[in-house]
Amino acid sequence: MGEVNLDMAQETCEVKVRRGESVDRALRRLKKALDKEGILKTMRAKRCYEKPSEKKKRLKNSRPSNRF
Repeated sequence: MGEVNLDMAQETCEVKVRRGESVDRALRRLKKALDKEGILKTMRAKRCYEKPSEKKKRLKNSRPSNRF
């Protein structure tokens, strides 16, 4: 697995561990918060370089088609 560059993250998300709460549950809450903010999606997208032609193709395929 590759390393994640934390400099790419422009937003921060904080989850405080409650008294008596397991670390697994706190980690689950953190992942939910990151997903809700969209941070994970942008981090995964910026993990590697995307060529402009690939970006155009991805955006074109994500748009709804107007075929009848």
